[in-house]
Amino acid sequence: MYIPKYYQMHDYEEIKQFMRNNNFVTIITTDGVRPIATHLPVNIEEHSNVLYISGHFARGNKQWQTINNNDNILIIFHGPHGYVSSTWYEQEDVPTWDYESIHTYGEGHLLNEEQLAVDLTKLLKQYEQHRENGATWDNLSDQTKKQIKGIVGFKIKVTNIEAAYKLSQTRSEQEKRNIASQLNNSDNSMDHILADEIEKQ
Repeated sequence: MYIPKYYQMHDYEEIKQFMRNNNFVTIITTDGVRPIATHLPVNIEEHSNVLYISGHFARGNKQWQTINNNDNILIIFHGPHGYVSSTWYEQEDVPTWDYESIHTYGEGHLLNEEQLAVDLTKLLKQYEQHRENGATWDNLSDQTKKQIKGIVGFKIKVTNIEAAYKLSQTRSEQEKRNIASQLNNSDNSMDHILADEIEKQ
């Protein structure tokens, strides 16, 4: 990913938090002929200062066949993004698009059924443990758990991270305030989130 120096993010703790907060990702591999992609939720864990990303494909999704022993897997974490009009600047310039995005690259392998069950337990706990009688792995019936046969789990060891936060850093303080104000006036809720991120910068 091309990232001008103004927009490069290097804070490792913030990067990890961004990944955990935006864990519905796009995973991209190649089948030897063309790129293929799937959008799915993932778990993010750290062991011995190494990040691991895990999740699962529907067995019918042939992308899982490109994962094992593949050391060139791209996973994109999407953050808020939005159009920035040049009419919000103090002087004439061109419009642009502000955004936050992280690309990770890594080495993949497939999970066996036992490992997949552990991974599903973690994923369901994250989204269900706060609900009354939540659909955690332990609360599912044996019949429902049999659906694990219809999915294929994976884990990816992260070997490289590219993080871009393009949040109008090159604009003046007044312009950044104008941009955030205009975004907050939008009917698009993502624009409001983007405005918050610009104000943090």
